[in-house]
Amino acid sequence: MTNKIVLAYSGGLDTSVAIKWLKETYNAEVIAFCADLGQGEDLQAVKKKALQTGASRAYVVDAREEFVRDYIFPMLRANAIYEGVYLLGTSIARPLIAKKQIEIAIKENADAVAHGATGKGNDQVRFELTYYALKPDIQVISPWREWSFDSRQSLIDYAKKHGIPVEATKKKPYSTDRNILHISYEGGILEDPWAEPPKDMYTLMVPPEKAPDKPTYIEIQYEGGNPVRLNGKALSPFKFFHRLNQIAGSNGIGRVDLVENRFVGMKSRGVYETPAGTVLHVAHRAVESLTLDREVLHLRDSLIPKFAELVYYGFWFAPEREILQNTVDMIQKDVAGTVKLKLYKGNCLVVGRKSPKSLYHPELATFESEKIYNQKDAEGFIKLNALRLKVRSMLRGH
Repeated sequence: MTNKIVLAYSGGLDTSVAIKWLKETYNAEVIAFCADLGQGEDLQAVKKKALQTGASRAYVVDAREEFVRDYIFPMLRANAIYEGVYLLGTSIARPLIAKKQIEIAIKENADAVAHGATGKGNDQVRFELTYYALKPDIQVISPWREWSFDSRQSLIDYAKKHGIPVEATKKKPYSTDRNILHISYEGGILEDPWAEPPKDMYTLMVPPEKAPDKPTYIEIQYEGGNPVRLNGKALSPFKFFHRLNQIAGSNGIGRVDLVENRFVGMKSRGVYETPAGTVLHVAHRAVESLTLDREVLHLRDSLIPKFAELVYYGFWFAPEREILQNTVDMIQKDVAGTVKLKLYKGNCLVVGRKSPKSLYHPELATFESEKIYNQKDAEGFIKLNALRLKVRSMLRGH
């Protein structure tokens, strides 16, 4: 028997309907929970709507600094990019939302949690893997896998019947998810992978063709693999991201349009804007180019697909992600320095880098006269590396 349910609530159509549906179906008290991850909404209005829709209580938890510090930054230290393109803006938010939701469930002595993710998407997996990892005995309710509604229109009809306020959907014929790292656009008119997105579908960035005709130069300082100063100014993780989003977005940086492989087995087209994240990936690589040993860098790069996959699939609180994170963080100890970047009409170019822990040796790298590298040594090096190739050729009778 279910007496109390904590619902991950966004204020949108699905979760607004879910409050009423959960109360009717389970005859239980429903507590709404919303995490502030920098999505730029009036969350007090969201809280008010939850209460008006039937929630007995509603929580809004400010997790903005924690989100950047403990989730985005560790992921960026690993240079995690899913399928070479997606910067994981939605994926990385779900474990934190679910973690906070479990904390509310424990505080409220609730026996169940619920979410508004559909049975076709990745989010249901990400939420529920986190629930079970943090509270194995929790009951999980997924309305989309249980209720009879089979479309957005059927949800709208139910909402109107029960007096649940819903926003007009014709003005926004696609779904969005936003936090401080990114905004995603999916579904609706974007389901045709050949169709170009509408010209007005921009939120965190301007179209590159409308960006300033003059480039913007910025400097980002790193310590331990984390960005700590922007143009010489120390900022908290969230404030750093917020300011860099503004700068990068105003220069038309951060959009990708991709068809990705969902964990549940289907392909999905998504359009994403990730201004600050895009710049930080480029800047981080630039600092690493100075400070990481070649073999260490190559080893870390071999781990990127697996790390990104774990984030995308929802295994943030799994032992394999934690082991990879420990490895990454050990590698990042000496990743410190400053990068100078040129932002111009959608392009992010590295134009300078320096580090107190640089492995770059000007005298070794120069084409001019120097005394510490004997060029004759290269002959033996090449012959030893060619030995197996020569043996292979001899066996083939060449």
